[in-house]
Parts: sequence; C-alpha cells; structure tokens
Amino acid sequence: MRIKSFLATTLLCTALGVSAQTVRVANQGDALSMDPHSLNESLQLDVMANVYDSLVLRDKDMSIIPGLATAWKQMSPTVWRFELRKNVQFHDGTPFTADDVIFSLARTQADGSDMKSYTNDFKAVRKIDSHTVEIETKQPFPILPDLMSRVAIMSKKWCEDNQATRPVDRRKGIENAASFRANGTGPYRLRERQPGVRTTFVRNGNYWGKIEGNVQEVIFTPIGNDATRVAALLSGEVDVMEPVPLQDVDRVNASANARALTGPELRTIFLGMDQKRDELLYSSVKGKNPFKDKRVRQAFYQAIDIEGIKKTVMRGASNPTAEMVGPGINGFQPDLNKRLPYDADAAKKLLAEAGYPNGFEVTMNCPNDRYVNDSRICQAVAANLSRIGVKINLAAETKGTYFPKILRRDTSFYLLGWTPSTVDAGDPLNAIMSCVDDKGAGQFNLGAYCNPKVDELTHKVQQETDKAKRNAMIHEAFKIHQDDIGHIPLHQQALAWGVSKRVDVVQRPDNNLSFKWIKVKSGA
Repeated sequence: MRIKSFLATTLLCTALGVSAQTVRVANQGDALSMDPHSLNESLQLDVMANVYDSLVLRDKDMSIIPGLATAWKQMSPTVWRFELRKNVQFHDGTPFTADDVIFSLARTQADGSDMKSYTNDFKAVRKIDSHTVEIETKQPFPILPDLMSRVAIMSKKWCEDNQATRPVDRRKGIENAASFRANGTGPYRLRERQPGVRTTFVRNGNYWGKIEGNVQEVIFTPIGNDATRVAALLSGEVDVMEPVPLQDVDRVNASANARALTGPELRTIFLGMDQKRDELLYSSVKGKNPFKDKRVRQAFYQAIDIEGIKKTVMRGASNPTAEMVGPGINGFQPDLNKRLPYDADAAKKLLAEAGYPNGFEVTMNCPNDRYVNDSRICQAVAANLSRIGVKINLAAETKGTYFPKILRRDTSFYLLGWTPSTVDAGDPLNAIMSCVDDKGAGQFNLGAYCNPKVDELTHKVQQETDKAKRNAMIHEAFKIHQDDIGHIPLHQQALAWGVSKRVDVVQRPDNNLSFKWIKVKSGA
C-alpha cells in the first residue's frame, strides 16, 4: 500500500538525516491546543504532560510519585502542604517557584478554562515561602494529591509577558500565545507547532528529573485515515501509532517491522442526553423534551444491542458496562455492573407509554477520530434505535469541531468517553454526574442530568476518609444515577497501539504515552 502524498510531505521529509534517537508518533487526531488548561481531553493532556509538569506525577504502574512537589502532607483535614522542588527551571530559563503554582491553580478557574472541575473545591492557595504552598479546600479532600497529577504548572512570568494569563476558550474558537507555544518544566520542549499537520518536541537537556529513554526528538503527526496510519507503521515511516484499527491487529502482529501492543483501558464510553431544555434543540418533538422522561431514556438504553456492538463493531475488544467507571478504578462496584436487558419490544412499550408510539427524530453528535470505532458505534446505535421507531440524524465530525460544539452544550444526544484522571470514582461523580453549577461541578455533565441526592453524596465522598464508608457512599450514588438512567454507559474500550520493533514504549491503562520512557534499541 502506498503512503498518501500528504503523509509524504509531513513524514518523509524528516527521513533524511534522522538519527536513531528520533521517534515518529502518529495518532488519529491532534492535540487541539498547546494550552494545558484549555481542554480537558486525554490526548491533549497526555501530549502536553511531556512539556508541562504537575506537582504530582504518575509512574508506570499508575502510582503517584513526586513531581514539582517533592513531598506533601495534610496539616489539617482541609489543608494540604506541598514542598516544592528547588533548582527547577522553565524551558526559557525562568526559575520555578511557589508563585507559579499559585498562578496556575488560579488560572484553572479562569473563564475559558476546561479544568475547573479539578480545583473547584479549593478555598485558598497560600504561599508559605518561595518553595512551599498550602492548598485549603472547602471540606476535607483525602485524594487531593491524586487530583494534582493532571493540573499542569505554567510560568506566571511567561504567561504575563505573552498575554496568556487566561486559557483559551475552545468553545468560542479563541486563541492566544499559549495555543501555539509552550514553556513548561517537563522532559521535552516544544520546537515547532503546525496544527493538524505536525508538532515537534525535543529533549530538555536541563530537565530536573531522569529521562530513562534515549529519544532526542519526537515528531507527532495526526493521520486520520486508518489505512494510511497502518501503512505508515508497516513501512517504517512512523514508529508508534494509535489506535490500531481492530481489524488490523493481526496484520500488524504478522508484519516484519511492527507489533500491536494491546491492553485494557480505564476509559468508559457512554451516551448522554439533554435533560434540561424544555424543548430539544435538534428533534422532531416540539414543545417538550422527551429525554426528561425516564421511560424514554430507558427505552434508548434497552434498544441498544451492546453485545452486538462488541461482536461486530469492536471485534470483541470491549467490555460492556452498566457503570460510568470500570474495573481498575477505585470505587468500581461489581454488583452494580449488570446492564438492563437488551429488549426492543420492551423499549417500544416504554416509548408508547411515554407518548411516542411512533418514535421520534433526534440528532446524535459523535466524533469520528477520538475513540476506538467511535463513529461506527454511533452508526450501530442509530441502527438499533431505528428498530423502535427512533430516527437518528447522525452528525459525525472531527474532534476539532466536535468538542467545542458539545462543550457549548449545543447538542441533544451525544457520545463521550471518560477516563478518571484520579483513577477514582469521585472524578466522574463530580465532573459528569453532579448537577451543573458555575464553580466547575458537572462541567462535563453536558446533558445537565441532576439529582440533588447524588450531589449530596458526591460532596460526602470527596471528604470522607474512611474507605468503607466512602465506598458505601459511592455505591449509593452510582445506584441512584443508574436507576435514573442519568447516562447510558456502553463499554470500556481496549487499547491497541502499533509499535515499531525498533522501539520500546510503556503502555499505561490510561492510554498515556510518555516520551521520557521511549527507548530506541541499539543498532535500530
């Protein structure tokens, strides 16, 4: 198979003179911004984690380890003290201090930030001295260090000098200097940014930590077409790519140059419905909102043949779920992981009882380059729903336009995936299942599901230190959300990376690719 001409221009031009320490990475999509606070999307956060450090990092086994903070401890139930690493410099040479931490945490709460749900329970952030800060929360917050592993620390001076003190708002298409440039403390520096074409990173020779790998340069290229991405891997034009289309896993493993690295992922794929508006934006039903009726939500749920999707769309590489988190997440409830039965007749009856005996028409928003077989999942859901009289107008688009649209809540019915950044159930409870407020709760609850009892339990979960009591609260909140059909969980997808035999990588279940762990084999 021949590589398309655009791939030649973005990849082959780097072939001449490329050393053994250059690694070329391809993904079906691109990081949409270089601003680490502008979009809470895993790919963007993972790419930028190579450039920006956080106070706490995650190791290869997902455990938390010191990052820009060398130590942390609770001074009281609501106060955490972080001792900051000394003699650290940003890429422009500016020293890292407590002022940068205070600035960055405040920036996550500014207009345009997509990271508000991480810090919305902070009451105050105080500077004790140049390398010590205290974070005071509104109530006890036992998993705060886990939370801090996703919050990038930016240079206060650089942001001020470059008029980037506030994040860009992806919903409005606003950009600033931080959209295209970067100045972190991480193991790699941003050398060149061509959105949608190529982004080049180079090793930071002044990095404070250990870079276990030997990669000097990483060239990241979005390749949306599955066949082109696979061809690039098999021909040696890229060294690491994801995802490998499920139908190509065996082919990649049989090749001379590459292998498929597979494993479970922590991400849950689910469907959301607008449950707030009195009339849906995109539906044939006028004057009312059918999704406000639990019977309609349950009809949609029971009309979906999840085992059929697993077999025909996911080729067995998914785990159907009844929960918004999967195994491996703290707070997963095995006894609640039982889906409502697939039953089209029961679904039709529910629709008729709700006043829609002939079904209705609604638009479904879906990305086509973010999750494994995302648009195909949506096509399968649409086909399932057609059997109960629901006509789905499928609007599938690149994530570059999809995320700004749904984050504006400009949607009636949508597909989304979520990996809890804290590896804890408190994360989706706060970000996805809580009632929406102006302080960051429910920030990704895009259909505005709301049950005050779930909110009450979520607040208790966030501050409870007794593990048994906390788990019981999580169980109760999950059960309420499940009974409400607050969302329709589908499955946890599996990871499938294509990796050249010339390199070794570390694959974590959160789908993170850390450049500092990539090793080019000697003689390759």
